[in-house]
Amino acid sequence: MNFLEAFTKTMNYWISSVSNYSLAELQARPDTKSWSLGQVYYHLIEETVWYCQQIEKCFTNQMNTQEVMTEKARLMFATNEFPDIRIVGDPFISDKVPQPESVEQLVRDMEQLKADVLTLYARVKENTKGKSKHPGLGYFSASEWFQYIEMHMRHHMRQKARLDFYLGKP
Repeated sequence: MNFLEAFTKTMNYWISSVSNYSLAELQARPDTKSWSLGQVYYHLIEETVWYCQQIEKCFTNQMNTQEVMTEKARLMFATNEFPDIRIVGDPFISDKVPQPESVEQLVRDMEQLKADVLTLYARVKENTKGKSKHPGLGYFSASEWFQYIEMHMRHHMRQKARLDFYLGKP
């Protein structure tokens, strides 16, 4: 499956799932160290916007062409997935991710994000050799950032499953 198919499938899953929840369910946090499902959605939005900014950097410069990703990142890209580990966040940081104000706004934001990523992806064949730095995983090219976007969204499906269990959702 190529990026376009994988991303579309994953993004459609997130978009179609959100309307299965009330606003109260989207805002419910199992504990002070965990995000609500709505916060997971906004984390996906905020991070993907940042990843898209990194892709733009790759498109607009030829810097860091000799730089590489870390060994951990190489393994992630080779398996096309994040390691199956749970990261428990600092409650202070967890509170910085916004809660949704409405189900409809969350759907609109996710649909806009999908459109923005697809518009950017249409440029992926540009002659680019630039790379930009991920804070913990080294340097990625534009095509690697696209793959990372989809892997990151899939990774959070595990978190969604735990939150679904907490909310009593099938």
